[in-house]
Amino acid sequence: MRRVAIIGVGMTEFGELWDLSFRDMGIRAGFEALNDANVTSDQIDALYVGNMSAGRFIEQEHVSALIADYAGFAKNHIPSTRVEAGGASGALAIREAFLAIASGIHDIVVVGGAEKMTDISDIEVNAIQSSAADQEWETIFGATYPSLFALMASRHMHEYGTTREMLSAVAAKNHKHGSLNPKAQFRREIKPEDVSKSPMVSSPLRMLDCAPISDGAAAVVMCPLEMAKRFTDRPVEILTTAMASDTLALGQRKSITEMMATKIAAKKAYERTGLKPSDIDVAEVHDNFTITEIMAIEDLGFAPKGEGGRFTLEGKTTLGGEIPVNTSGGLKARGDPIGATGVAQVIEIVQQLRGEAGKRQVPDARIGLTQNVGGTGSTVIVHILGVPE
Repeated sequence: MRRVAIIGVGMTEFGELWDLSFRDMGIRAGFEALNDANVTSDQIDALYVGNMSAGRFIEQEHVSALIADYAGFAKNHIPSTRVEAGGASGALAIREAFLAIASGIHDIVVVGGAEKMTDISDIEVNAIQSSAADQEWETIFGATYPSLFALMASRHMHEYGTTREMLSAVAAKNHKHGSLNPKAQFRREIKPEDVSKSPMVSSPLRMLDCAPISDGAAAVVMCPLEMAKRFTDRPVEILTTAMASDTLALGQRKSITEMMATKIAAKKAYERTGLKPSDIDVAEVHDNFTITEIMAIEDLGFAPKGEGGRFTLEGKTTLGGEIPVNTSGGLKARGDPIGATGVAQVIEIVQQLRGEAGKRQVPDARIGLTQNVGGTGSTVIVHILGVPE
């Protein structure tokens, strides 16, 4: 198999983008990525689009054709494929492009992720997000997305002594990082006590424990590593991609204080690269709720099981800490336009490994990891990226 590199990145700001349509966001991110890669549209072999639910958010299906059309790719009749895996749609789109390039089927591929979420009510958005859980055995009985993650948080607190203070530390840390990111939805710091006193959503999760509703798009350009130097002197290699699944319904799992799909995908990724958790310089993990980040850093091996909250509270995941996590601000502060999230995670790691992250730069970063989650952990994709030797 061929080695695969990312040669260009681009993304919109994340937030309530009232003046941009779904197609506007996708095209803006895509052309920024093409310009960054020094690639023209005539050189593109394929397009992959990560998107969870445009059919319900904006009543537009067939979005792969839409983006190809408005990006000017349709004139060359390139294959354009939509990829859906709930919150992991963006990461899965990158994985599919990786496999196509590594196998030799395609050479230069654009991967985009986009979601337009703010054109409908918060109640409708919550219902759409909850559809990534088990409709027949969970949501039909009134379970919402926040309530399912609240169950995880409650059990984690019961089993390991995780505290309200620890959950709040995750949100405060990610807002601090987001304040340094010019494309983040929330570019202001918050205090842990603000999180602890914010309105209750589903006990023990409060409003500031939850990622926001967001619009946004992100894109990368990928090619074989052997070709990368034709376009850029700063390629970043995708060292490996790993994916695992689990039951759709939370109640069918042996434990709800861990995501086995994360543990298995991470194990595969570490084995394929010969790396250990201690070799990772910077990570972007799925923090749609504060408990999700705590579980992620445990399941990825950065902290012992049950110690993720304390690990965060001690500052080990902040910039300058032992393993900086969510330097972009994460889903919590950067924003969470679902289809774009996994692509945006990869873009943050690319910028870190290029040394282009500005005030949030991790010194001498050489290896980075992303973890993107679909549903309540039913799908997890882990990418490990590195500076080519």
